[in-house]
Amino acid sequence: MTSTGIRLHAPAPGWSIAADVVVVGSGVAGLTAALRCEAAGLQTVVVTKARLDDGSTRWAQGGIAAALGEGDTPEQHLDDTLVAGAGLCDEDAVRILVTEGPDAVHRLIETGAHFDESEGGGLELTREGGHHRRRIAHAGGDATGAEISRALVEAVRARGLRTIENALVLDLLTDADGCTAGVTLHVMGEGQHDGVGAVHAPAVVLATGGMGQVFSATTNPSVSTGDGVALALRAGAEVSDLEFVQFHPTVLFLGADAEGQQPLVSEAVRGEGAHLVDAAGVRFMVGQHELAELAPRDIVAKGIMRRMQEQDAEHMFLDARHFGAEMWEHRFPTILAACRTHGIDPVTEPVPVAPAAHYASGGVRTDSRGRTTVPGLYACGEVACTGVHGANRLASNSLLEGLVYAERIVADIAASRGEDGLHARVPAPVARPEKPAHPLLAPEARFAIQRFMTDGAGVLRSAASLERAAGHLQRLHAEARDALDENGKTAEPGVDTWEATNLLCVARVLVAAARQREETRGCHWREDHADRDDANWRRHIVVRLNPDRTLAVHTTDTADFPPTRQHQPEHRPQEQ
Repeated sequence: MTSTGIRLHAPAPGWSIAADVVVVGSGVAGLTAALRCEAAGLQTVVVTKARLDDGSTRWAQGGIAAALGEGDTPEQHLDDTLVAGAGLCDEDAVRILVTEGPDAVHRLIETGAHFDESEGGGLELTREGGHHRRRIAHAGGDATGAEISRALVEAVRARGLRTIENALVLDLLTDADGCTAGVTLHVMGEGQHDGVGAVHAPAVVLATGGMGQVFSATTNPSVSTGDGVALALRAGAEVSDLEFVQFHPTVLFLGADAEGQQPLVSEAVRGEGAHLVDAAGVRFMVGQHELAELAPRDIVAKGIMRRMQEQDAEHMFLDARHFGAEMWEHRFPTILAACRTHGIDPVTEPVPVAPAAHYASGGVRTDSRGRTTVPGLYACGEVACTGVHGANRLASNSLLEGLVYAERIVADIAASRGEDGLHARVPAPVARPEKPAHPLLAPEARFAIQRFMTDGAGVLRSAASLERAAGHLQRLHAEARDALDENGKTAEPGVDTWEATNLLCVARVLVAAARQREETRGCHWREDHADRDDANWRRHIVVRLNPDRTLAVHTTDTADFPPTRQHQPEHRPQEQ
């Protein structure tokens, strides 16, 4: 796979440093990779968009899933994951996750993470949607992500890893052979470095998190603008399954016009016995699935949306008044505080909830060692598509995937260094093109993209809604392209314009894949194709970016993931 030659319009790097590995992102996946790289003797630089603890990991409430309890087994965890993935999980990838997961959790504990313990001294485990056993380890009641982030950040600082905070990664650098040679980045504000620079390294690990900000309402922080997926596409990498965006069923409803990051009401609340009810107090999930409120997330989200449609309601309710004040304060202090901040007391009243964009099950396509289709470029965590999640992520598998696949990436980098010495040298990147190859969008385009995506590619989709969204996105794309082609003008380079441009890139890919998949599967819900169609659609949709900025979209022949190192046959591109 060769680079597209496309890059964001940005000033030339004014400074550079060299390393063996650059890790982009500081969530559980990124910091785990960085710590393991340092332990393997690799000179490592961590680049993160805000502060080290500002990514999505710190917002994870529920916990981390692994077969850690008495009577539980990796095989049972595998079965639950495959069911949730609706026929599109890569079974080998899932088996890696569930078998290597328990040891990875114990290594996280050794790193310094403290999980809640039972009275007997073992891990206190809870249950969430799609799990048939209590296998979710949690910390601080409902502050698991914050505790994991704290432990990893402290370990990174204690070991003196080089970090560049408040830095937006721009593009991948490649050498004359098309192999990874580092990244360009922009450091915001005052600091050791300021402005655009470069980290030269033969291995780049993308751990940039998700792209929830492509929708108007999301549980994701403001930094989740799909930067890693957009960078990978410009570098020539393939992305897969981007149509499968998981909408968390129970997000605190703050009004129909609420935008930006919304408070999450963890699935663990339902795991401890909360009920989903309508305004009349009727439990509408009973009878829809054997697990009722603890069905996989896509089923619960659909159940909520159907009830909302039937009753012309803007939200449903989560009723956990029977918990009592003591349980709320001990088990879910973060959620309790968030609700009370918005004038709702879960101890005495049901909590209004509605689905909102939460997690990208697809992403940059990788193999079992985290390798993408670009040599030297790796991806792990939410930015990656390892095949673990299929069409719908099983609750609390995300933190585990970040741990397990980060460790596998480091093992591959260390082995490559030992075998051929590739990572003992700093590659020379090819020269920058004289002209910018990718126009930038004005900052206000971000809000237009979010509206188009929410209206046309949200929880409910159809051919008509997706066509509208595609048309709006294509208009934004064409206007920016034509302005650049005709008079060389583009929006002023800066964080706002780079983020808007990245959001447009991932939105176009998501809509293209969603239009292609004419069925309902997992968290992809087509109103005009209401049934799952295994005969025609139990396979993956793969997208890459052409040098002329059109999208090449193709469907795999089977549900198996093709190897990342095998040259893919050329497919006629579809103008999107």
